[in-house]
Amino acid sequence: MSKYVIVTETGGDVTAKMAERYGVRVVPMHISLGGETFDDGTVAPAELFARATELQENPKTSGSTPHDFEVMFDRIHAEEPDATILYLSYSSVLTCSYQSAHIAAAGRDYVDAIDTCNCSIGQSLVIVRTAHYIVKHPDCTVEDIRAFVEGLRGRVLAGFVPSDLAYLRAGGRLSNAKFLGAHLLKIKPAIQVVEGELAAVKKFRGSMVKCCMSLLDHFASQGPLELERIGLAYSAGLSHEIMEAVEERVHQMGFKSFDWIEAGGVISSHAGPAAFGAVVVQQEA
Repeated sequence: MSKYVIVTETGGDVTAKMAERYGVRVVPMHISLGGETFDDGTVAPAELFARATELQENPKTSGSTPHDFEVMFDRIHAEEPDATILYLSYSSVLTCSYQSAHIAAAGRDYVDAIDTCNCSIGQSLVIVRTAHYIVKHPDCTVEDIRAFVEGLRGRVLAGFVPSDLAYLRAGGRLSNAKFLGAHLLKIKPAIQVVEGELAAVKKFRGSMVKCCMSLLDHFASQGPLELERIGLAYSAGLSHEIMEAVEERVHQMGFKSFDWIEAGGVISSHAGPAAFGAVVVQQEA
């Protein structure tokens, strides 16, 4: 039995393999499309895009509810009554999930919440590294873990380049005027998580493969980086040719390993089809 059980949301893009290996429990966020609201993870992103095209409507997302967390917290406590539940959250400024978890935690003194100030593969990176930290420090306290997360999250560089700007526009991340200008000029913004918020930090021009390379170069410019691993993400529709070109560039940059994660429904609803994302970690000062 583990002393700690980590809980997070589907928007953290924790894969089934990660969840099984580290014992992470995943609470659903929600997606609305065509008058229907469903749990994230119950519809594959490719099918989600197909429905959106058929309906000529972009999906909308919402965070996990207090009830979602109550069900999960009570289930874990019944199974492992001596465990402390660590909720490692999707950035609290991007969703209501963090507040929902606090509401659900009322009267449950075995629950602690820590904001990862990230989402998608940035969030899953923090979760995996926290799980490793707990294994290496079996006597760590919640405050030790909190200090570890707070020291790590500021060094995580995570972002993505969308292929279809209409999804960003529909999500309120891009004005109609900016959308029209970017579309006409073939400009794609680099969306990076900065202090927990999504910010357009760069504008790239050219083909999608060129923009993907530019995102990697943008992260490299913020180095020095840890070169043990780089996390790569894609949404349904990104071509194999682009993925192969990214892998070649990653090797050229000196990274020793990489892995690909497909964005889930919530992240895909904002990034759109054929998007590319990456996460790296800056070296400690």
